[in-house]
Amino acid sequence: MKFKKPEFWDYKTKSLASIILFPLSVIYKFIFWILKILTNVKNQNSTIPVICVGNIYLGGTGKTPLVIEIYKILKSFGKNPAFIKKNYNYLSDEIKMLEKTGKVYTNQKRSDGILLSASSNHDAAILDDGFQDFSIKPNFSILCFNSKQMIGNGLIIPAGPLRESLKAIKRADCIIINGNKNLEFENKIFEITKNRNCNLFYSKYKIKNIEKFRNKKITAFAGIGNPSNFFELLKESKIDIIKTFAFPDHHNYSKKDFEIINKEKTTTLVTTEKDFYRMTDEQKKNCDYVEVELEIENKEEFKKLIKNYL
Repeated sequence: MKFKKPEFWDYKTKSLASIILFPLSVIYKFIFWILKILTNVKNQNSTIPVICVGNIYLGGTGKTPLVIEIYKILKSFGKNPAFIKKNYNYLSDEIKMLEKTGKVYTNQKRSDGILLSASSNHDAAILDDGFQDFSIKPNFSILCFNSKQMIGNGLIIPAGPLRESLKAIKRADCIIINGNKNLEFENKIFEITKNRNCNLFYSKYKIKNIEKFRNKKITAFAGIGNPSNFFELLKESKIDIIKTFAFPDHHNYSKKDFEIINKEKTTTLVTTEKDFYRMTDEQKKNCDYVEVELEIENKEEFKKLIKNYL
């Protein structure tokens, strides 16, 4: 979804805007509930194992790097996995990222993509998003959160950033939090699941090509779910950032955008890999992108968990 996230979504307390929009959230929740019931009727098992990586916080939780890591794990098991994404034009950046790693099936219905992958000799399907697609019954569901935003103000769209209520955590087989340990949120999860031994892991990003940006003055820009997370990653990695520019998620850059971004001629322009894939060839000549990989704490335990579900 192309959107610029309202700042009040991540306020720790409810704002006037969130209170005004709350009645619309109630309507959204009711429509979501109806669609869930109607879609569940068509729910069917797949002929191959399905791993679903999703979120309930809208955007910026690190799903795509995680599905790439899961793909590599499945390959280490001797599997022939495929990525499944719903066919939205604005997701071309994510699709190109996945295609660097493996085969991607994009269809109007994710279930059709799974069937097509199975008929093409793939023996496992990885859904990049789809936790709210009740027409599919995955073998293993993962919910992603980011430790910086977590659940924002805790309200449902449009009053807040949540696609559905926190009770949805009960449907997940595993939860992965990207960032620092958060005991308060862990306790909230345990309270909902009634299980202090639920499968909970932490992950963090590592910049693979960091040496390219050492000893350089950087202008950083991003059009992703949470651009501030990207800027903080650069700062934490001791990269010298002079200026930052934040754009809406999945933003397509114009000539005017680059005139503004490139005002400081003495700096190097740096963005995310997703943003880079949305640029024209001319724009790509004037900037570089950060390559990241996801490191999962207790990775061997996580691999065993996946293997058990498969």
